[in-house]
Amino acid sequence: QVQLVESGGGLVQAGDSLSLSCAASGRTVSRYSMGWFRQAPGKEREFVAAINWSGGATYYTDSVKGRFTMSRDNAKNTVYLQMNGLLPEDTAVYYCAASTTPYYSALARASVYDYWGQGTQVTVSS
Repeated sequence: QVQLVESGGGLVQAGDSLSLSCAASGRTVSRYSMGWFRQAPGKEREFVAAINWSGGATYYTDSVKGRFTMSRDNAKNTVYLQMNGLLPEDTAVYYCAASTTPYYSALARASVYDYWGQGTQVTVSS
């Protein structure tokens, strides 16, 4: 079993930055691909970013490209999401997730993730 705990959320103004962390425990996630998803009130959970097991490849949804950066530190069993230039439409609960899928093209799909964190709230005011 893998437990994931997100942190770093908060209330910021448009244009500000936040750095989210997702710490894993119970098992090393060094061989898992990891993803960040978000869910705004009244909306479905949507893919934000993913990273392969080595950190050598990252994937982003179009709306965050150039603003968000996902990284990982396998020695610390932690993944990160650096969010710059935040917009009010980035307001959501952000979740990290771990996947054993070998198909990187599938990482935008929530269904391929085996473990999920409880989420951290990000609120961006205009």
